[in-house]
Amino acid sequence: MKTSKKVMQKILIAFLLLLLLFFINNTSLFSKQEKGEPLLLAHRGVHQTFSMEGIQYDTCTAERIFEPEHAYIENTIPSMKAAFEAGADMVELDVHPTTDGEFAVFHDWTLECRTNGQGATREHSMDELRALDVGYGYTADEGQTYPLRGKGVGLIPTLGEVLQQFPNKELLIHIKSDDPEEGKLLANYLSDYTVGNFSNLSVYGGDNPIATLKEELPELRVMSKASMKSCLIPYFIIGWTGYVPETCGNSQLHIPEKIGPWLWGWSGKFHERMEKVNTRVILVAGDGGFSEGFDQVEDLERIPEHFSGWIWTNRIDLIGSE
Repeated sequence: MKTSKKVMQKILIAFLLLLLLFFINNTSLFSKQEKGEPLLLAHRGVHQTFSMEGIQYDTCTAERIFEPEHAYIENTIPSMKAAFEAGADMVELDVHPTTDGEFAVFHDWTLECRTNGQGATREHSMDELRALDVGYGYTADEGQTYPLRGKGVGLIPTLGEVLQQFPNKELLIHIKSDDPEEGKLLANYLSDYTVGNFSNLSVYGGDNPIATLKEELPELRVMSKASMKSCLIPYFIIGWTGYVPETCGNSQLHIPEKIGPWLWGWSGKFHERMEKVNTRVILVAGDGGFSEGFDQVEDLERIPEHFSGWIWTNRIDLIGSE
């Protein structure tokens, strides 16, 4: 009986020591990042926002905007400049290849929703895209009025123009396709414009172009669903030890706020670990669907106490000064 009791005591002590190891390895209380301030990522720059209710991937969001509070149009140089001036530390933008070898900065796969053009964005030359009115389709009253019509002519920029306009600013580039060839095209394009300095750039998008882009430019920070899984699945399994899988390095992670608490060391310790392997952690709102962001001042109360990574927002004009 005494032997059995001693065995149970040893098991209990071992269990308590294991719990202590879990705590020490994953608490953010002693993290050097705990006093840092989160950085702000402005999705599409300063732009017109819209109701998320019932939204689908093919929803024309320009037809459901809220009453405009400003005249900025997403993915344009004025909207990006306004975002940085409002306090953004990084701006996200969308790109499509054009028929004449450029990359146009524009969100939609097709032109009909936002512009007075027709067809797939990538089936046009840059000159054709510049001739369009990018504010043409915006309406807040089901088509009774179009407050931005006529104000967006010539405002679709090239990616090169954005890089030249903001050479020292953090930019997040979104590839809209899943074409591996586009990754190679973008790699060549970025190499021409940045002369090998990719420290201020990150790229995310489909698995195939991101994989190709990473092969061409291994020093560039990238993210796709595949790269996220290759990092987070093994991290879920072994991250409690403090070990960070090699697949997590030199990357970017978009973590929904509902998923974050399930990650070992969330939030300060997790961010500290990823920072050591040159990986950015970006917190998105909700479950991460449809680019949900921390868009109201009160939303900031949900930011974890020890989080000092990046915060995704659609309303940098509202929270940038907070």
